[in-house]
Amino acid sequence: MLLALALLALLLAIYTFWEASRRRKATGIPQGHLIYSDTSRWQVQEEPLYDAKLGLTGRPDYIIEDGGYIIPVEIKSSRPPESPYASHILQLTAYCLLIERNFDKRPPYGVLHYRDLNQETRTFAIDYTAQLENELTSTIAEMRIQRDQQETHRSHSSKARCASCGYRSVCDQRLA
Repeated sequence: MLLALALLALLLAIYTFWEASRRRKATGIPQGHLIYSDTSRWQVQEEPLYDAKLGLTGRPDYIIEDGGYIIPVEIKSSRPPESPYASHILQLTAYCLLIERNFDKRPPYGVLHYRDLNQETRTFAIDYTAQLENELTSTIAEMRIQRDQQETHRSHSSKARCASCGYRSVCDQRLA
């Protein structure tokens, strides 16, 4: 009887570990130690990351420490694209830069995980390169120039982007 209970406990433990691993993979979070979370589910650290030099603030969904590396993870609740969107790559690059400036460790990459309402998923590991870092700082500089202009023009031809824009009601260049 005791042996049967021990075997049952072992099987239950194996199932619990398997289920936890399956659920973690579904979230897009890589293996490692969770050290930061900006989701209501895992409030590990609530403070945003900040870089005074660039005046940049951000909150990645998760930060994982794995093998001495610190990796940002951004979860997107949209239909998984064939390749990640450029704006999402720049957002992830900003998180990599913020991690480097706040933790004094340069992440080798960041993770973008897409999951839609149908539970279709796709995960991308994006290398944090000097080229992406330069593109980010150039984009930030251009945004500041545009912010200080009296008039800024629409930079796209996407009706979907216009439809979800917070300035749509006051924009004289919105698309129908």
